[in-house]
Parts: sequence; C-alpha cells; structure tokens
Amino acid sequence: MTSGEDPRHGYAALVAAVAGRGLLDPVWRRVWEALPRHRFIPSRIWRQGPERCEPVAVGDEWWSLVHSDEPVVVQVDDGAENGPGVATSSNSKPSVVATMLGLLQVRDGERVLEIGTATGHVAALLSERLGDRGRGVHSIEVDPAMAAMAATHLGDTGYEPHLRVGDGERGWPGGEPFDRIVVTCSLRRMPYAFIEQVRPGGTVVAPLYRDFWSGALVQLTVGADGAARGRFRGGASYMPIRAQRTEVDTAVDSGTARSREAGLDPAELLSLGFALYAGARLPGVWMRHSRIDGTVHVWARGEDGSATSTATGEDVWQYGPRDLWAGIEAVHREYTAAGSPHYEDFGLTVTAEGQSVWLREPGAIVKALA
Repeated sequence: MTSGEDPRHGYAALVAAVAGRGLLDPVWRRVWEALPRHRFIPSRIWRQGPERCEPVAVGDEWWSLVHSDEPVVVQVDDGAENGPGVATSSNSKPSVVATMLGLLQVRDGERVLEIGTATGHVAALLSERLGDRGRGVHSIEVDPAMAAMAATHLGDTGYEPHLRVGDGERGWPGGEPFDRIVVTCSLRRMPYAFIEQVRPGGTVVAPLYRDFWSGALVQLTVGADGAARGRFRGGASYMPIRAQRTEVDTAVDSGTARSREAGLDPAELLSLGFALYAGARLPGVWMRHSRIDGTVHVWARGEDGSATSTATGEDVWQYGPRDLWAGIEAVHREYTAAGSPHYEDFGLTVTAEGQSVWLREPGAIVKALA
C-alpha cells in the first residue's frame, strides 16, 4: 500500500478475504467492517522473525502488516526493555479470531467472558455483536500495561465492557454464570474454574497446547453434570497464559549419541490428528519441527533426558537412556491402525477431577503409554 492510499481500503480487502474463506457470516461480517483493525494496534509493533521479534516502523510496512492475515506482536519480553525479543502479547491472526468467534456461537443478549484482553480488539468485536455498548462483555487481562492500552482503545471506540486486571486462570469469580467463554491465550490444561462459571448448555472455546503439539482449538459444551465435553476444531497457536508457562530444559547427554535407520518419514508425524493422539499416548515427550525447502526436521525430548532427531531421508540420532524414536514409531503404528483419524475425531472432557482426550466417543479415552 502506498503512503497516500486510504488505510481503510486495505482493511476492507482483509475482511473480504476472511469472509471469502467462509469464516464470517453476514452478521459477523458487518461487525468486522465496523471496527478497522488499526484502531486496536499501537504505533510500536513487531513481526515474528525466525529467531526473535523484529520491530516494524510506522509507515507502509506497518500498514501492510496490520492489513494482513497475520498476528501483530504488540508486546515483547513482558514489556521489559533490551530483552531477547520474545513475543508476549499480540493482536491475533484475523482468520483465527474469526474462527474462534464463529465457534463461540453467541446470541443476542448473552453474557460473554474473554480471557486475555490484549489490545481490546476481541472485546470490541463482541461488544459490537452483542450491542448495549458491550455491557454484557467481560474481559480480564493479567498485564497492567496491556489492560490500560485496551481500556483506551475501547473507550475511544465507544464501548463499555467490564474490564479487570488479574489472573485469567481464575476466570471472573463473582460474575457467573456466563453463557460463553472465549480464551485468547493458550492453555496447557483447562482450568475447571472456567467450566464452573458457564451455565449448563454454554460454550467454552480455547486454544490448548501440549508438549507434543503447539496449539489446537477446542469447543466445549458444559453439561448439567458439571463436566464439559467437545471436539477439537483445528490448529491455533497462541502465547501461553502466564500462569501455565513452561520451559523445556532437560539436559541431553551428547556422549550417548547413536544412530539408526529412521523407518518412518518424519513428515508423517506432522498432522494435527497424529499430534493429538501422540500427545495423549506419550505425555512428557516434547516435539518440534521445521520444514525448509521440502525437508522436514524433527526434534523430540523426554523428561528423562532421552532425545531424538531426524530429517527427511536421513538416519535417526538418539540420545539418553531410551529409544525415544521407537516409542514414537510404535504410537504412529497405532494411529495408522486406528484409521489415521482426523483431528475432529478427537475430543476433550473436563471435570473437577481432571481432563482427558478421547477418540470418536467420550468414553474412548486415549490413555498414556505404559
């Protein structure tokens, strides 16, 4: 976009592209058209680079990023200066936001809780959709600086949702019952507080992450029995809620290195369906991958210091006390024997006692590998 071009033109194209993918019904499209994204983006932003977040100066590059279907990083290193450049808050990818709000299935007059206010964009979209200047919308943000930014953006656009600074893992005690909860940060585990604060028949939409996979959306319905059940609805990587941040720091003994033939193309491990299955069968096993010029690289580690790595067409390297690759291969054979189920064949049940992943039916729990 040239510097003299009307900035709203780029946003109209973005909304049209998201709607063209079937992610906005007519009501939601009108909501998005009423709220240009740039009104919720500060002048100081970053783009996620290969190693760290890179600053984006105000100008054509700024507008290009804001009007793209990409996340816009609005905070790095929890606001600290001169840090490593790790993204800690963002205005999320528009197509993913549209997907989540569609899964939320809000209706007129409902009360909705958002976990993770960030720039206030989702709270504004919900406020416009539900009317009454957003008085049925509640949103909580753990970071005071981000909460202040959101309050300014929402005030400037004329909305009055209920805002709170605090730990989103606890939900909004005293505000229940809500009809819907939408979580705009990723969860390692679903807090039962969310389930308790939603009326029976209500919906929770959230991105989850595990050691074996980086992000998947789940859509849960709260039952009269106090449990919530629902299916996974696709991939979505969000920054983890601060109360559940984890780091993989298990030491790997390079002196135990040994190699063998892979026997399995690492590209076969990259479907979300397999990731959900393996994440349940191999708890505590961390896996990441990259794809460069058609070559897939895979790294995995276990809590006992075992590790493995391989790439397309190469041997497997193993480290530590056990043959971790053999365990991954065995789980992949199980997954294939089960018909290589799609991610929507998997679901989650959350109760006061815990949570479990199931395959096709809530009773068919995918158990950890013994």
